[in-house]
Amino acid sequence: MLRLTPRALSCIMPASVCVIPRGFSSSHIPDADHLSGDEPQGTASLYVHWPYCLRRCSYCNFNKYITRSNNNHNMTECLQTETQTLVQLSQRHLCVFWRGTPSLAHPSTITAVLESVSQNAHIPVNAEVTLEVNPTPVGRSKLEDFHHAGVNRFSIGIQSLKDDDLRVLGRDHNSHDALRTIEEASRLCPGRVSVDLMFGRPQQTVSSWETELRQVLQVCDDHLSLYQLTVERGTQLFKQVQSGEVKVPGEEVSAEMYESARAILHQHGFQQYEVSNFAKHNGVSHHNLSYWKGRQYIGVGPGAHGRFVPVGEGGVCREARTQTLEPEVWMYEVQKKGHGTRRRIQLQQHELLDEVLVMGMRMTKGITHKHWQCFSPRMSLHNVFGSSLDVQGLLQSGKLILDERGLRCSYHGLAVLDSILPILLLEMERMYAQKPKKGHNFYTST
Repeated sequence: MLRLTPRALSCIMPASVCVIPRGFSSSHIPDADHLSGDEPQGTASLYVHWPYCLRRCSYCNFNKYITRSNNNHNMTECLQTETQTLVQLSQRHLCVFWRGTPSLAHPSTITAVLESVSQNAHIPVNAEVTLEVNPTPVGRSKLEDFHHAGVNRFSIGIQSLKDDDLRVLGRDHNSHDALRTIEEASRLCPGRVSVDLMFGRPQQTVSSWETELRQVLQVCDDHLSLYQLTVERGTQLFKQVQSGEVKVPGEEVSAEMYESARAILHQHGFQQYEVSNFAKHNGVSHHNLSYWKGRQYIGVGPGAHGRFVPVGEGGVCREARTQTLEPEVWMYEVQKKGHGTRRRIQLQQHELLDEVLVMGMRMTKGITHKHWQCFSPRMSLHNVFGSSLDVQGLLQSGKLILDERGLRCSYHGLAVLDSILPILLLEMERMYAQKPKKGHNFYTST
């Protein structure tokens, strides 16, 4: 069973805006479904991380801090500075996304960062700008101001509609708050509201999960993200499970919850476009698609991650970048040198392809031949996987499909993606070992 972890991509995701560097026309941006992410003038994403929370949820192991002082002003200025520095460095079209708990920030922070982007890039009128929202009364009260600041899509992490479960998870909202937040967000951004739900929670049953899901569908008609609770080492929930104080459903029960949810959502007209994401009425998250399609992204803020080519300093290969974790130290570094990049590693050819494979296989459409060829012009999908006995076993079992369209999981294969990916990655490693380095002429500047 695939571990559909809560916001597994959170290391790269806060609000989202599609932006283009000055000097380019917005008409140059292809449709999101056709953009392969590797064109020299393709789009990238800008991920902005807000690191502060009022409290830490029992299951959370993300880079979060409980603020004891009012750092909003300094944080805002540093986010602006780092945004300007890294956008100029990447020289790419952009798509922007706010993550963390940015609904705790003042709406003026959103405005300020978007203004920094617009000084170096053009933001199209129809750009997608997404903000993660904590469904508390305080968060709900700011929605209209966030909307006026430029946000046109909300992602609401309700996780559950059961108050007892929310207390166990350490959430600071209740089911009433969640439903009212969804209602207000839908009023402001009709067709552009995403709701996060978590399954595999303590004491949860398949029946209670189905009832809860149907209740959510009465108020959410655009986009749902379903994540399996992961008990992470070092969290309060981990200690509770280890001591026997809390019991979570087994893998078989969680797998049944996932399959049941897929069936229910299909009955309600939702299309699954990624392993944990479902949409109708064209409500897909274009920001998330940019990651799964292997496009470049710039991480701004404490602990943010990025993958982009530093064209502004003569770079030609994609780098993996990590910003300094601690907010106070990060702000000091930004004030001193214009950014808080703590670690930068030039991605090797095979590392880039590994990422393209892992992220691309999350999508129901998988990886097309054309998309793969952009990153690997001399080694096709058939070259890499076609002669593998292990892959042939997956093809014959019906879990994997390799045809004229490309490589993808079947409906049933997607549910066990975590057992399929190691086989595919191992086959890639075998190909690297067999081919001389000069034969690995992968396209790494994307």
